[in-house]
Amino acid sequence: MEEAVRISAGSLSLEGLLGRRPGGKGVVVTHPHPLYGGDMHNNVVQALVDAYARAGFTTLRFNFRGTGGSEGRFENGEGEMDDVRHAATLLAASGSSAIHLAGYSFGTWVNARALNRMPEIRDVVMVSPPVDFMDFSFLGLEPRIGLVVTGERDEIAGASHLAELVPRWNPEAAFRVIPGADHFYHGRTDALQAVLEEHLAAKDTPEPGGSV
Repeated sequence: MEEAVRISAGSLSLEGLLGRRPGGKGVVVTHPHPLYGGDMHNNVVQALVDAYARAGFTTLRFNFRGTGGSEGRFENGEGEMDDVRHAATLLAASGSSAIHLAGYSFGTWVNARALNRMPEIRDVVMVSPPVDFMDFSFLGLEPRIGLVVTGERDEIAGASHLAELVPRWNPEAAFRVIPGADHFYHGRTDALQAVLEEHLAAKDTPEPGGSV
């Protein structure tokens, strides 16, 4: 079960949903573009929250400023970076010590821009980063990017374009293309969850001679 929470983001208050799980693993999940109807109740956001919850993560999804019941107005990614950082702060205050970051579409762009000021983030999942719609040229080598997923029929996050970019972001990152899926993953969220659960299971497996 998720509980309604308010996130303090400077002078603004954002609405969120927090799903508590025992243990120290937590994830902030960000939503698609608010000017095109994106919010924290999106089907892909829900799929991400469900997959992380099954893997034992405390989950926090929220509405960016100006969306739904969150105060403020859309700021084209600038203020939204602050929203992500404040969400991670609330997650840490709730008891999560190993914080992951997952985003869908516009959410991946905001997350990527915020990362250089979020050293606490352990792993980043990017679902359909809109590289054919938004500028990702700022993003260089980022070893915390662990998984990038797109759909075979996604024209906003083209698989061929991402196949060129992902190795520049992190040569060790997993890159998965879901057959038959478009940008909205209608009828394919189960396949998306399976890819994510495989990634999380691998992250939870200690390396030889190491520890999680």
